[in-house]
Amino acid sequence: MMAGMSEPDPFLCPVSCHRCGVELHLGSGTAYLIRVEAMADPTPPSLDPGEFGGDLNRAFREVLQELEQISPQEAMDQVYRRFSFYLCATCYRRWIENPTG
Repeated sequence: MMAGMSEPDPFLCPVSCHRCGVELHLGSGTAYLIRVEAMADPTPPSLDPGEFGGDLNRAFREVLQELEQISPQEAMDQVYRRFSFYLCATCYRRWIENPTG
């Protein structure tokens, strides 16, 4: 960045409701920033040693072969994902009452 130039104000950039597309006026109290964080079940799996016929090395190789078939981003998305979006007041009221619907 050149001396004397400042960063653009992110609140001056046009923002629209992710659901209905209406233009939002940040700072007016009529927009909602939604942050979503999703992660895979952190509970360690229960392993039955007999399930692998005593060959854990083979089981690990098979898992690694499966992972080679997908990109690093796809693998990460299966484990952890975080994103944000804006909603207008109307869409927020609908969403907060039934976020999974």
